[in-house]
Amino acid sequence: MKNSILQDLAPKLTGELQTDTLSKALYATDASVYRKIPLGVAFPKTKEDIRELIYFANKHNIGLIPRTAGTSLAGQCVGDGLVVDVSRHFTKIVHLDKEKKQVTVQPGVIRDELNQYLRPFGLFFGPNTSTSNRCMIGGMVGNNSSGTTSIQYGVTRDKVISLKTILSDGSEAEFETLSKTDFNSKLKEDSFEASLYKNIHKELSNKKITSEIEENFPKKEIHRRNTGYAVDELLQYEVFNGTKTGINLAKLLCGSEGTLAFTTEITLQLDDLPPPMSAMVVTHYKTLEDCLSDVAPVMKHPLQLCEMMDKVILDCTKNNRAQRANRFFVEGDPAALLMLQVSANHLEELEEAIAALQNTVADSGLSYASPVLYADDIRKAIELRKAGLGLLGNIVGDRKAVACIEDTAVALPDLKDFIGEFTQIMNGYGQKAVYYAHAGAGELHLRPILNLKKGDDVKLFRDITTDVAKLTKKYKGSFSGEHGDGIVRAEFIPLMIGEQNYKLLRRVKFYFDPNGIFNPGKIVDAYPMDESFRYEVNREEPEIKTLMDFSDSEGILKAAEKCNGSGDCRKTHHMSGGMCPSYHATKNEKDTTRGRANALREFLTNPKETNGFDSKELKEVFDLCLSCKACASECPSNVDVATLKAEFLYQYQESNGYPLRSKLFAYNTKLNKLGSKVAGLTNAVYDSSFLGGLLKKSSGVAKGRSLPKVYSVDFDKHLQKFKNQFINSKKSIVLYIDEFTRYLDVEVGKDAIELLVKLGYDVELFYAESGRTYLSKGFLKQAKTLALKNSERLKVFAEQERPVIGLEPSALLSFRDEYKRMNDDKAMADSIGENSFLLEEFLASEITNELLDASLFTTEAKDVKIHNHCHQKALSNQKVTFDVLNLPKNYKVTIIPSGCCGMAGSFGYEKEHYETSMKIGGLKLFPAVEKSPVDTIIAANGTSCRHQIFDGTKRVAQHPASILKDALLN
Repeated sequence: MKNSILQDLAPKLTGELQTDTLSKALYATDASVYRKIPLGVAFPKTKEDIRELIYFANKHNIGLIPRTAGTSLAGQCVGDGLVVDVSRHFTKIVHLDKEKKQVTVQPGVIRDELNQYLRPFGLFFGPNTSTSNRCMIGGMVGNNSSGTTSIQYGVTRDKVISLKTILSDGSEAEFETLSKTDFNSKLKEDSFEASLYKNIHKELSNKKITSEIEENFPKKEIHRRNTGYAVDELLQYEVFNGTKTGINLAKLLCGSEGTLAFTTEITLQLDDLPPPMSAMVVTHYKTLEDCLSDVAPVMKHPLQLCEMMDKVILDCTKNNRAQRANRFFVEGDPAALLMLQVSANHLEELEEAIAALQNTVADSGLSYASPVLYADDIRKAIELRKAGLGLLGNIVGDRKAVACIEDTAVALPDLKDFIGEFTQIMNGYGQKAVYYAHAGAGELHLRPILNLKKGDDVKLFRDITTDVAKLTKKYKGSFSGEHGDGIVRAEFIPLMIGEQNYKLLRRVKFYFDPNGIFNPGKIVDAYPMDESFRYEVNREEPEIKTLMDFSDSEGILKAAEKCNGSGDCRKTHHMSGGMCPSYHATKNEKDTTRGRANALREFLTNPKETNGFDSKELKEVFDLCLSCKACASECPSNVDVATLKAEFLYQYQESNGYPLRSKLFAYNTKLNKLGSKVAGLTNAVYDSSFLGGLLKKSSGVAKGRSLPKVYSVDFDKHLQKFKNQFINSKKSIVLYIDEFTRYLDVEVGKDAIELLVKLGYDVELFYAESGRTYLSKGFLKQAKTLALKNSERLKVFAEQERPVIGLEPSALLSFRDEYKRMNDDKAMADSIGENSFLLEEFLASEITNELLDASLFTTEAKDVKIHNHCHQKALSNQKVTFDVLNLPKNYKVTIIPSGCCGMAGSFGYEKEHYETSMKIGGLKLFPAVEKSPVDTIIAANGTSCRHQIFDGTKRVAQHPASILKDALLN
């Protein structure tokens, strides 16, 4: 019935309303353990849309669940009503007041992007969550977020100046500081807004009520306190005999999780940028107790941050491709470490701060190592710490570090004793918990490791949460420091603040929202904390057979379940990294790693058909995945959607047939081989506007896309030509001539041969089709056949210790990646992967080993800009290309921070994907190339990348092999 009602709502909105099965599945979860299927998802464009939604919700008794990035850990963003996502349209920075150092934004503005905008003005917004590159200001206000810098800059509530809102009756109200006179005038008005002031005044003027608040709310010195509504904050205002001027109800709404009003604009107080010079002392400890003992002493220093990571988190970083490099400062195997940052305006001042801090650490004698980090090394260390939440998803299997008690905050002097008692509770349950985060603020994110698919562990989930709530109450702490009450902690609010205070909160909720339409089930009248999980408890999980091997995740379903919803994939192109390129273009949740993993989990767990892969929803959600593999390295949980997509396509097409166009792309190498035999004729057809156009139209290729030329070259003859000239060889290597180099990028192959021979290597050629075209289109049987065939040859090279050097990243790196999932002999597959190198990787290692230097190359000065292939970024690194192109000593080399080019093999050719492909290229790559002078060399090692650069900018990009060959002296 409600779905038919929603159809009546849609025409009344200028924004979108989605009620399809896929959209509801995507928005059924956030970063918590909960799952509730909503009625639909609304994307309001205007305040009038929001007002219409409020009228509708009141009329039909439907809850409205406000949502921005959906990274909440406590279940704030899930519910069975209508999700209202403001992240798509409410994204404007409205006004900056440089004099007052205040900025007004809409709730969908991303925190880090706001600070990018503010930086030229010397200002920034201080609260800094671990999700800061995708979390939004509306969510930060809803949760009263804090983050790493709260000890210096405060929490979000401290920064909120005013909130423009729409109230539950549809009227607008701006909550800001009112003088006592204005407040008294407001009490005389006759409006819904005025009734709120009257009722709050009535409640908090009652001495019995205020005494109850002061007696039972968390200690005032705990600045991270989000338990319930912040009525204790209001007592600090002069209208209730406090010391702060007037009254500001925005402080009450901050942390209310969207349960009191719908916010449309937020005005924030800003800070001056931190001092320009910083250092971080990272103290290492053999025990957790030693680490906690040092917190109080070091906090006597003016620290920018004081963060902790324990061994569980640190061990997770070893298995994450992106974070492994950020472990560089970790010495030995610490049980825990503290990251202590100091800042200063001058070097002498900074050195004094470091010395003072080191003296305090030395006096305690508890730390066994304390390296000092500077400049970009600090950023890397902070990135390692920020990745903590997502890294917990790296734990293989159903047992996970579960968010339930992870948000406790106590007064700093109580921290060590609190953690000691907490550990005793955990020991009593046979638990080894995870400890990390904001030690300097008296808050550690403490997580038990549980399997919420099992009833016994669900009972533990409640029992542990209850016991820790009682412990937190004993220390008069806050059960929610910054992550909010949501579903997981709202049940415990009466215990934490007392029944009388809880009744007050219920009355406050009623005053603001008498019909209970705003985010029901949160803070008051809570949903049960041990129901509505992502998984059905005690159910026998489906066994899903796959062609590729997902045993490293205990199967494909658990590979998808590794996604914990932290939303790293929702960062936009304004941030570093390439995940997820299609999301950068569309801003649709379905085009994120999280969306794809959630959809795969949902439809495999609750299949409509016998074959769970046979799903039009899964086909839609994987449609715009470019298989760039950025998620394989950038996702802290290592959710490799490219591999999941390959398996899905195979399974789906096995049930529904393989489309003709997919066959054309999958078997492209065979077609190119045929075309190369009559290359002149083939290329003439491709160049013909009529015949080429007809070919594109009949095969579903975009009209605006150029077709690649084919060639026939005798590479053996070319090799022999140079071998005869250069007889002395210092090392025997194998040059892999892949399917793209053999028939399309023949000049790259020829240049690589000439380069390597002239550098003194004994080169043998290895011809093989990698299987990349089959993998990309889901033809896994054919890909596996090639993988097994090629492995027999590659195994011999590995046994001979002759490195295999590849030119095309998507081909060569399949030996290191997908071949392992298609080969039963894992030891052989590992040895093949370890013996396979990109040209740049091999030459970079030769430079490192002092076997290659600049003496063989020109001294001519040139500028070079690099765009590297996505698979290289994910499975290797960009620095190797940078290093080898710096061999000519006067080459000035820079890396374009370009993410994905948007071509992705066949993706950019397909007519329905062409626009998205070009839009992705136009975000970063095309502008960077177009801004470069015409004599700047554009380097790109991917065949698709070079094609995309040409189609998008008309500039010819070169492979590093060609650039280095041209730079040789002889």
